[in-house]
Amino acid sequence: MSVEVRIVSLGALASHPLRGESGERRPGHATTCVLISGDRRILVDPSLPGDHLRQRLDERLGLEPDAITDVFLTDLRPERRRGIDLFSEANWLVGEAERDAYRTVIDQRRYELDDEDDLDPDTERLLDVESQFIARCGACPDRVMDGIDLFPLPGVTPGLCGLLIPLSRATVLVCGDAVPTMEHLEQGQVLPHVANLERAQESFREAIEIADQLVLGRDNLVNNPIRRPGMV
Repeated sequence: MSVEVRIVSLGALASHPLRGESGERRPGHATTCVLISGDRRILVDPSLPGDHLRQRLDERLGLEPDAITDVFLTDLRPERRRGIDLFSEANWLVGEAERDAYRTVIDQRRYELDDEDDLDPDTERLLDVESQFIARCGACPDRVMDGIDLFPLPGVTPGLCGLLIPLSRATVLVCGDAVPTMEHLEQGQVLPHVANLERAQESFREAIEIADQLVLGRDNLVNNPIRRPGMV
């Protein structure tokens, strides 16, 4: 079954290190795309606030939020999911390793809070919200649907995952921040602050080895500079 890949919103880094930027020059947000196959529409990384994302969906695809059947998160950082509540009727999916790692962080922080003399109610409330969010997310299967496979790309976060889409003339990889921008792709660089540098570099190499085209984490759908679409 053919899969259509549509970019809804281009992302941006708050500060682009390969342009010599520092500090937060702009609001950071992830690239959002929709994968369409039959009656399934998978929205990846709803990073914009809900009102903005609703508008982009209408502008790019003429869709209302309830047309989205599934939401996939390449990782669980809050910046990547600002608009997820817009899709309350959809299935929310994330890689199992990412979900488990994030749950462990929440549980550890809750344990540390229990040992503190002065319990911060705002922090406790935030942890409750995050725990409920994690419980709402399902572990994404290896075969998301016909023509779309889960593709682990750990390193930037412990369980970051992309989506691999083998089309008739090219293989497309939605890669999240494993490959964030065109500058990172061209220079063979990963982001400076990652959970595991060695694994992040390995995932970067795997991404460019397998894909003819990549949906970058903070950029557009681009051709892989070391491959041509249709190459075997």
